[in-house]
Amino acid sequence: MENKSHAFWAGLFTIGLGITIGLAVFWFNLDRTVRIPYDLISHTNVTGLSTDADVRYRGLQVGKVQSIRFDRAHPGTIVIRILVDKNAPITRSTFGSLGLQGVTGIAFVQLDDTGTDLAPVPTSTKHVAQLPMRPGLLDQLQQRGDALLSELESVAGRADAMLSDQTRTQLLAAATSLQRAADSVNELAQAAKPVAAQLPGTMNALTRTLASTNALVSTLSSPSGPLVSNLNKVGSAADRAGGALVTMDASLQEMSARLDYETLPRVSALATDVSGAARAFDRAAATFSTSPRSLLFGVGRAQPGPGEPGFAWPAAGGARH
Repeated sequence: MENKSHAFWAGLFTIGLGITIGLAVFWFNLDRTVRIPYDLISHTNVTGLSTDADVRYRGLQVGKVQSIRFDRAHPGTIVIRILVDKNAPITRSTFGSLGLQGVTGIAFVQLDDTGTDLAPVPTSTKHVAQLPMRPGLLDQLQQRGDALLSELESVAGRADAMLSDQTRTQLLAAATSLQRAADSVNELAQAAKPVAAQLPGTMNALTRTLASTNALVSTLSSPSGPLVSNLNKVGSAADRAGGALVTMDASLQEMSARLDYETLPRVSALATDVSGAARAFDRAAATFSTSPRSLLFGVGRAQPGPGEPGFAWPAAGGARH
């Protein structure tokens, strides 16, 4: 009886200890965080997302996915109900997107904020606030897939054009031209070798020529050299010629003065006399032309004019006639 009683109490103690451990584990793992609901409105795929998936705000876990359903009022729209910690900074500019956990393909909800409107979003169980769902990385890649494929096709077409028969022919022709140019350069180098061999002698001759030229310049620039002596002689001759020119200039000035003060006045007087004689000759010719008898009897006395003695006005009758 004592063995049976001991076994009973031992079993009862074990069962009680197990229940106590289970309650302790449940107590310590119990989530006491107060969460409030939000609805994410998605118009794109939610591949890999399931209920109880994590909800993270810029990498920090703030909640869980409660449910995923279709919006019957708007076909094609998916409503994702999430429970988020009430202390999470959810504002009117907060939006959600899908993130992937490594390479497993399991998705989670990533919340972020643009910061354009920091007003908090009121929500409750009866009136659940809605947040927009933006395309994730995979959705963006899918949307840009057509453009990427078009670019790849364009690149492939350009590569095919570069590798066409015509291009290969042009490349071969260019390579042949380069080879010919290299051969020509090699031939030119071979032909230039004799000239290069003669360069030292040419440089020596040029050095001697420069030395001779230097000596010639030194001789010409010497004060007792022939060039300076000849220049001195030329300067003396120029001085003598300058004296002669001065004498000639004085003679010319004297001749010009005589011409201005003696010859030109006499020529002017002669011109005046000739002009008077010409006028007298004109008057005599006019008189002879109008009255030829004046050559024999002389010029008659002129009739008195108005205001002169002996002047009489003609009669009026004679004026009518």
